[in-house]
Amino acid sequence: MDVQQKDLSYFRLRLQELLNSSFPEKAHDQKFIDQRSSWAANAYEGAFRSGNAIEQCDEIANYILFEGLHFSKFDTVFKVVCNEFDTIMADEELRPFALKMFPVCEPVFAGYELTDDFAYGYEFDLLYTELTGTISIWIEENGLQ
Repeated sequence: MDVQQKDLSYFRLRLQELLNSSFPEKAHDQKFIDQRSSWAANAYEGAFRSGNAIEQCDEIANYILFEGLHFSKFDTVFKVVCNEFDTIMADEELRPFALKMFPVCEPVFAGYELTDDFAYGYEFDLLYTELTGTISIWIEENGLQ
């Protein structure tokens, strides 16, 4: 039981860290976090009991833990803010501003089919440009506040 709890805590912490940094919209979804962590811990334990190498067990658990969490809408907004608007605000203001812009930019993402490898496709450049425009318009209308 203690080993299972330790594994569950490990996976929960890893998932929570990713969500806090890249998926703030999911960072407080305890049901999602509990479910994914539990599935990953169970998969790891099952793979280990089946005789898989530690590396293989990690790979199986990580696949389950991070499924659908490879492309981050927030990271994309943050990247746009850092690359395109870094000259108009201090470095410590970039992330808070990106968090503010995230809901403003959310409708832009609806026009794209977002997959785990979306950032490597040709449509990413279109999305990037559209996000830049959306943020520019918001700043023109509202200032940096």
